[in-house]
Amino acid sequence: MSHTPSHFQVAGLASNFDWQAFLDQIATVQRAPINRLNAEKTRATAKLGALSTVATNLTTLQASANALAVDGLFGGRKAVSNTANSTWTPTAATDTAAGTYQFAVTQLATNSRRDGAADIAAGLSTTSDVSGVTLATMPTAVAVTAGTFTVAGQSVTVATSDSLQTIFDRIATATGSDVTAAYDAGTDKVTLTKVSAGELVLGAANDTSNFLQVMQLANNGTLTTTSSGALGTLRTTGALNAAGLRTAVTAVDGSGNGTFSVNGVAIAYNFTTESLTTVLKRITDSTAGVTASYDATADRVTLTNKSTGDLGVTVSETGAGLAAALGLVTGSALVRGKNATFTVNGGATLTSTSNTLTAAAHGITGLSVTANTVETQTIQVTSDTGTMRAAISKFLTDFNAVQTYIDSQTKITTDPTTKKVVASVLTDNREVQAWADTLRSTAFASVTGLSGAINRLEHLGIDFKSGTSELEIEDSAKLDAALASSPADVKAFFGTATTGLAAKLNTFITATTATGGSLPTQQNTLTAGNTSIDSQIADIQRRLDQQREVLTNAFIAMETAQSKFSQQAAQLTNSFFSTK
Repeated sequence: MSHTPSHFQVAGLASNFDWQAFLDQIATVQRAPINRLNAEKTRATAKLGALSTVATNLTTLQASANALAVDGLFGGRKAVSNTANSTWTPTAATDTAAGTYQFAVTQLATNSRRDGAADIAAGLSTTSDVSGVTLATMPTAVAVTAGTFTVAGQSVTVATSDSLQTIFDRIATATGSDVTAAYDAGTDKVTLTKVSAGELVLGAANDTSNFLQVMQLANNGTLTTTSSGALGTLRTTGALNAAGLRTAVTAVDGSGNGTFSVNGVAIAYNFTTESLTTVLKRITDSTAGVTASYDATADRVTLTNKSTGDLGVTVSETGAGLAAALGLVTGSALVRGKNATFTVNGGATLTSTSNTLTAAAHGITGLSVTANTVETQTIQVTSDTGTMRAAISKFLTDFNAVQTYIDSQTKITTDPTTKKVVASVLTDNREVQAWADTLRSTAFASVTGLSGAINRLEHLGIDFKSGTSELEIEDSAKLDAALASSPADVKAFFGTATTGLAAKLNTFITATTATGGSLPTQQNTLTAGNTSIDSQIADIQRRLDQQREVLTNAFIAMETAQSKFSQQAAQLTNSFFSTK
């Protein structure tokens, strides 16, 4: 293509003819087919959007219809206690026999536990000399606090840095040696003895130190009082070999590893690196089914069953290991739990290891009652009509959404101003209207082959709103009665395979919306049409662009020729008519 000076692309520069505007007018006229195609594509796109919404609404309706056929919906039960503000928890599974059940609980189930032997910790001192035992480091259940306490009416001052012997000396000094204190390493107890006549009185309302409480010393109306229990306790943190166990642990290997069993579950430990807290947590977290704890006041380990009932707790170990040192073998005692005892409707006394009374204990299939008080309550088991009704209401809402939308997209209206007939997006689509008709006829028809009294929606108090395509609950009492007294018949109406209302709707909607169905086929046709339109528009536009380029080049050539002619004319004029 020849190159033309750019100034000749300005229309009319030489010819005074606005050929650019002329080309624009031609293009406008020649774009008419494109405009018609774009309008056709716009209509098709609108139809695609409407069909997409129809498909969504149909799928939603299909889901809510299928939900009415789900096993358990119309067999759903709810259980409630007739006792006001009841703390019991009754539940009823699907198809539990409806009725009234009086549960009289006479005993709640409790947990069995194994109490280890007490006083498993070494004492405060190995001898009666406690001059080296400071209050701050004494392995007692509770730490001693600084302050004052009273003995025989006299105040004694305590600092946590004091030794136990220092406190004994202060007691003697404060009372003029009338009261003496001593520690017995054999029993791990402290004894206070009053010399003069009259009872020994301890404590005052304004004491600020807990020394007497920590030493487990209390008034008893005599001249002498002794700690009510051994004073030493275990150190729960730090290595077990430094925990202060009274009994030596020898059944471990050279690295300190040992093992014992709780309810047949092996519990491993390392005596030189692990703490008592770690081992107790390991027991609790194991599959032994117990909670392990240490009571510093009683100085004992207790294993409590996580499950209630009269069940055992066993501990076994070979040799002198940790379990023996913790008092869980020799000297431990099983405190048996209790089974729950109850009656149902005044029948024989029944038992349960759990306070959740299930069919295994009372024989009423599907009914479970968790009791936490000893009393009598009446449990009412009824159909869960609320859940059933909600599912039906959802179905009606989704059914009406399909009908309302199809009606809005296919109706013909008259413009009140122009009086012209106005068509909707899918007015000419008879197939879509037929879908709505099929849904209405299916919903209105009876379900054959049922033995119950319910085979039409109207038997549930449901019918079409007068003058519309929408369903509504016309008789709420009728629906509630059917759900309460005939849930099996309602289940059969909706849920019977192949012939039930849900199955028939599901079959139709699947055939309509699934791959190869009439709805996707319409969408595919419209989509293919839009693709074809895009191709046609592109072809037309390409031809128009080519034509404009040809005309543009021609006009530019005209401008160029015109310019040359004008220049030559001017030269001739100058040559013949110039004055000298």
